[in-house]
Amino acid sequence: MKEDQINRHTGFEMGIYTLADLGPDPHTGKTIDAKQRLAEIIEAAKLADEAGLDVFGVGEHHRLDYAVSAPPVVLSAISQVTKRLKLTSATTVLNTVDPVRLFEDFATLDLLSGGRAEIIAGRGAFIESFPLFGYDVNQYDELFEENLKLFLKLNEEEKVTWNGQFRSSLRNAEIAPRPIQPKIPLSVGVGGTPESAARAGRLGTGLALAILGGDPNRFKPLVEIYRQAAVQAGHNANALNVSVTGHAYIAETTQQAREEFYPYYANYWSYVNRQRGMSTHISKADFEQMSSPETALFVGSPQQVIEKILKQYELYKHQRFIAQIDIGGLPFTKVAKNIEWLATKIAPVVRREIGIR
Repeated sequence: MKEDQINRHTGFEMGIYTLADLGPDPHTGKTIDAKQRLAEIIEAAKLADEAGLDVFGVGEHHRLDYAVSAPPVVLSAISQVTKRLKLTSATTVLNTVDPVRLFEDFATLDLLSGGRAEIIAGRGAFIESFPLFGYDVNQYDELFEENLKLFLKLNEEEKVTWNGQFRSSLRNAEIAPRPIQPKIPLSVGVGGTPESAARAGRLGTGLALAILGGDPNRFKPLVEIYRQAAVQAGHNANALNVSVTGHAYIAETTQQAREEFYPYYANYWSYVNRQRGMSTHISKADFEQMSSPETALFVGSPQQVIEKILKQYELYKHQRFIAQIDIGGLPFTKVAKNIEWLATKIAPVVRREIGIR
């Protein structure tokens, strides 16, 4: 059976995403500039496409220590050098973007890419976009709820009449352009909040679980809440899509993967936590425990990572796994090698095993 036939049969998708952080290489102390980071992101997408992965995601931040503030612009560039990758935001900060502008941007991406645009919508790890775009952070959740509902309406109707609290009303407004796909696929990113999982189910969106470590069993209730809320709201349970996202690093052996990745992983959390006003150091012993076989941190040999993905599949019955590899100043040569490992050593086995199960 050919690889694309396996993928279509099982429906299980594999991919990568980036938040485009601009962190120093812990070995050299050098930080690449935003221009080079963007060039490397586009090259990573090309490699992923050529290697046979299914999806590529780009995150959104509005800070000088991240290279991407406009995911649809970057994804549009990627669309012109790739053929089959689904192209998604990861995530769109939905609280502080106008839903009409968001729809227009991703509908345009859909047209440029031949129907490959998607959105993962979240509330963001940082709050700098609120004052930047004139929103009140105290209305954090209300903004997200209203913008999500409006976007779903825009996805359904070419001409929209709508009233809300936070933006001007729409009166038979023409929403253009329309995408190639009947609707732009949208998932809600959830890090651990049951209310967010229930909202995604109630509104019939996909669910994207951000699982950055720990015991994967603790996320199973979120998937159950999501599916239960969707059924209670009258949505087709078979049409609901669950994705898992997480940090990953692959090498010949698990110990080699740990040795190589630890400096970058510890470096990443060091500057991310500083950005949040925290001070946290991850020791080598901490990292050994965090990457142990029973955890959700995808660091190890191909077999170790395969086993973790399949263990999570047994828990969640999800349809997609997306790995974040390029963190902490990791050199592009190592990112490229990991794309190769994921596409050639891991994805075929995962797809085959899920097809059998």
